[in-house]
Amino acid sequence: MNWEYKTVKMKAKGVMGGLVDTEELEARLNELGSRGWELVNVFDTSAGYGHSRLIIAVFKRPRG
Repeated sequence: MNWEYKTVKMKAKGVMGGLVDTEELEARLNELGSRGWELVNVFDTSAGYGHSRLIIAVFKRPRG
């Protein structure tokens, strides 16, 4: 089976980052799920000292 992938980036909020708008994240996950995208992984990028800069979600779905 062939797959296609999609990467979604969300900014962490707050003065030093690290805060995630869980309602916004959930809405985006549900929207992509309804279009056939399956969540594969979620990770953050570090802004230093344990604070997150970006939340990155990786999705896949069958190509075709």
